[in-house]
Parts: sequence; structure tokens; C-alpha cells
Amino acid sequence: MSNPMKQIRIEKITLNIGIGEVGTEVEKAVNLLERLTDSKAVKTESKSSAKGFGLREGLEIGAKTTLRGEKAKDILPKLFDGMDYQLSLDNFDKTGNFSFSVEEYINIPGVDYDPDIGMQGFDVAVTLERPGFRVKKRQVDTREVGKNHKIKPEEAAEFVQEEFGLDVEGV
Repeated sequence: MSNPMKQIRIEKITLNIGIGEVGTEVEKAVNLLERLTDSKAVKTESKSSAKGFGLREGLEIGAKTTLRGEKAKDILPKLFDGMDYQLSLDNFDKTGNFSFSVEEYINIPGVDYDPDIGMQGFDVAVTLERPGFRVKKRQVDTREVGKNHKIKPEEAAEFVQEEFGLDVEGV
């Protein structure tokens, strides 16, 4: 693109493991995310009670970590390799962000099975942005990103196809 303000970049990648129950599985999820990303993972808490599932508000039922900058760019191709480089246009939301699942962490190249962790999969959410998206985050005079400057799902799909060689169905 000739306009530098229209170039898409990765803002962050969030890796999430939802266990749904309290116990040692949450610790295993934290260990797995820290092992995969070399960054600190945090435990996620339930937001509301669900008596049918035996949950109450504030219980630790999952783990997540967020990667930005070069770490995010480095790990994304490995994660794509773990899910065979295929996405659908349905994986993209209306603002161009996308998410996918890795069924088992051993699908990622260079990661070996750890019997202490067992078999676990995780979800990956990729947030994209353009220069100028700072207007929605700044403290003073916060504004909405303009309609023509938002990232459309088709533009995001083209970005991942060109940048990572991903096969996106429906484009």
C-alpha cells in the first residue's frame, strides 16, 4: 500500500486456556503457557456464578498470556503451523481481528510432550491495528476510529495471506 497509515500490523496476541474447574489443571495451564511463550501467564477468574457447573464468582478456572511486539511476530508462524496454516473468513470479526484454536500443544514444532502437563489445547486471539488507532486508547480526547480507517475482515485476511502464507477460505 502506498499510504503508510493504511498498513496493518499486529498489536497483540492473546493465548488462553479455559479449564472450567478449579484445581491442579489450572497450574498446568499456566506452566504450559509460560513454557510456550517465555513470558508470565496469569490465572483467569470466573466472572459470575454457575451453580449447575459448580462455579462461583472469583474462582480461578483458566490461564492466559499476552504477547506484543517481536515476541508476537516470532511465535505466530509456529502457532499457524500447529493448526496447518488454514483459516476461514468466519475466524475474523467485523474489525479484522481473528482467532483460532490449537487442538494440542504438541502440534507446534519444537514442543515436546510433557507428562506433567498432559494433553491440552488453547485458543489464540490476534488483534490487528493500523497507525492512528491510538485515538481510541489515549486518556485525553478519546475518539472512535474512523469508519474508513477500521480494518475490514477481507483486508485482515489478505494481510495474513501475504505476511504468513496462510490459506484463508472465502477470500
